[in-house]
Amino acid sequence: MNSSDDIKHVKGESVFVDDIPTPSGTLFSTVFCSSIAHGKIVNLDFREALKVPGFVKIITYKDIPGENQIGNIIADESLLAEDKVEYIGEPIALILADSKLTANNARDKIKIEYEKLAPITDPREAFKAGSLISAPKIFEMGDTEKAFANSEYVFNDRVEIGGQEHLYLETQGTLAIPSEGNSIKIFSSTQSPTVVQKAISKVLNLNMHQVEVDVLRLGGAFGGKEDQATPWAAMCALGAFLTKRPVKLILNRHEDLYMTGKRHPYSVDYKIGFSKDFTITAYKVDYYQNAGACADLSTAVLERTLFHATNSYYIPNVKATGFSCKTNLPPNTAFRGFGGPQAMFVIESAIHKAANELKIPASIIQEKNLIKEGEKFYYGQTIKENKAVRCWKEAKSKFNFTNKQNEINQYNSTNTLSKKGISLMPVCFGISFTSSFLNQASALIHIYTDASISISTAAVEMGQGVNEKMINIVSEVFSIEKSIIRVESTNTTRVANTSPTAASSAADLNGNAVLIASEILKERLIHFICDSNNLSEGSKINFKNGIIYLNEKDKLTSWNELILSAYLNRISLSSQAYYATPDIYFDRKINQGNPFAYYVCGTAITTVKVDCLRGIYEIEAVDVVHDFGKSINAQIDLGQAEGAIVQGIGWMTLEELVQNAEGELKSNSLSTYKIPDIYTAPKSIKVEFLDDSDNPYGPFNSKAIGEPPFMYGIGAYFALANAISEFNPKLKLNYSSPLTNEKCLMMLYQNYEDNELEIISQDKESY
Repeated sequence: MNSSDDIKHVKGESVFVDDIPTPSGTLFSTVFCSSIAHGKIVNLDFREALKVPGFVKIITYKDIPGENQIGNIIADESLLAEDKVEYIGEPIALILADSKLTANNARDKIKIEYEKLAPITDPREAFKAGSLISAPKIFEMGDTEKAFANSEYVFNDRVEIGGQEHLYLETQGTLAIPSEGNSIKIFSSTQSPTVVQKAISKVLNLNMHQVEVDVLRLGGAFGGKEDQATPWAAMCALGAFLTKRPVKLILNRHEDLYMTGKRHPYSVDYKIGFSKDFTITAYKVDYYQNAGACADLSTAVLERTLFHATNSYYIPNVKATGFSCKTNLPPNTAFRGFGGPQAMFVIESAIHKAANELKIPASIIQEKNLIKEGEKFYYGQTIKENKAVRCWKEAKSKFNFTNKQNEINQYNSTNTLSKKGISLMPVCFGISFTSSFLNQASALIHIYTDASISISTAAVEMGQGVNEKMINIVSEVFSIEKSIIRVESTNTTRVANTSPTAASSAADLNGNAVLIASEILKERLIHFICDSNNLSEGSKINFKNGIIYLNEKDKLTSWNELILSAYLNRISLSSQAYYATPDIYFDRKINQGNPFAYYVCGTAITTVKVDCLRGIYEIEAVDVVHDFGKSINAQIDLGQAEGAIVQGIGWMTLEELVQNAEGELKSNSLSTYKIPDIYTAPKSIKVEFLDDSDNPYGPFNSKAIGEPPFMYGIGAYFALANAISEFNPKLKLNYSSPLTNEKCLMMLYQNYEDNELEIISQDKESY
């Protein structure tokens, strides 16, 4: 067990939005949404819906007292559609009734007529049509064209990258309760309480202090509730505001699947150049991002892609261009890695293709070009520590990469219809919000007279263990039992102006704020101890296991006695603290700066086995050396790493999003959209903590963990590609993810002649 939350989960006691007792008079809501991807609304007929017994109200954009706008970065997203629709699932009306069943019945009786318009679902088609979310963005350094002209080898290709469904356990949901003075309280399943607060205040024409957003915990999110929790919360708030009754809205799984955005699919062109010794001399890449119908967080996701275009490698000449393409799909959004995984898959594909063409292992190119201490990324930031190289070398050494490779070669030479493959996947991921202003956090700590402690921060607990880390920090500062420390819900009235719990930064930002607040209280208590005992201010006061000592041996008092005495002597037992990440900046006029506080590095070795007759495969092992810094809680960090690896492998192999030309999601259930389970997860995952690593920007020298390990899953793709190539030397790899079993089977027999297939069919008897 990692935390008290784990115990509550196991016992079924954890409370989520749908578990909150509904107040008397609560109305239940459902959403009437567009059934086409693009068109004008010609007629909307509510007459039959109004006759349903138990029906209360239908709300459209005409009923909104403020602005019909919830766009966060770009104001291009209506809460409720007005005269046109731009994707299947776009909300048009909110139906309120005395039960969910009644609301659904009323919704089903609404009639709508459209004037259909041709939808665009492909980002390249959107680009050709001039349908862009924003102007193209370019990151560059050096002279790529000159470098290509002087390169010994030059390769170019196209890469197609699939999206990914978040599939959090708890679907989107909100409970809104009206308060006196036109105020409103929102219980929302969101990673961004302040974003929800701002949107609701805009929609309802209220001041932000009239909107209270409370988040106890989320049943998973993975980025899918950073911006996409906002419309459901705003609709709920609108219903409660207009009816003066509580309103509840919980999406069912099917609704959540087809109405919400996913990880961004990308279509990418690249060109890569090498010197004779395989040093990468130049890299040019154009990303066509499928943003969906509205901006959501697409521009920020695309920018993160541009920041990670070269992954762990130093390349002196780079030009990376991003196009955020507007299509008629639900607005795509944040997902673990936030655009970084897409960038890393492309550069790794470029290296893999070059290695195949040059008849050398990809690892030779990878190792040759790992970024070193003192070298600079193309956006201006210099690497201060050589963790990328250290992790690479330690992974190869600790997990005997050479032996693994030799064993695989031996296996492949003696097996006809089964082949194995291996890959190395380095990762270098920057930590901080790339919008510098978001890198701030506050914490509020109360010590009560019974010596128990309450912590309030902006961090949202969503299964990643951030609350436990906050408890660990306070427990360490005061050297007291964790059982007397509690983390409160994330609430906009206790901690205002919160940054989202995202970008792997929640533990860093909020942990540092908690650490500062704890140290303020500790210094205050030490000062009180010195005054009370006639000790000089320089006296060495130690807190250890609930006892306070002078010079580590002379007991002065206990923790409980100290707190009660401080209260009786009118010493404040509350502290508020603020933290802002230092030394970060980025100039978007020239796209140069120092956007990240630090980098998280690591290397994964992935081994796979492919059944060459059926096209099925196993991920045999993923062995990783990862830089955790000095972990606050090793169990939590290890669990996060393992979970991220499996999720990354799912994105690369199983999780295929399918939308037809009409913008309809076909993989709209768990029978058609597959995620990793106990049978498809790696048989073995080993994660070694990099030794002798610290981080001055993290509380207690820790490092962020949420997103970086996800990218290790990319290694599974190339290990599989290598195994397939062992069976089919004629393969011309089409770099397209995910590499499903169906794709694997087709690749195994690509370019085979009939007589060769006949030989294989005869060999199967010995299989």
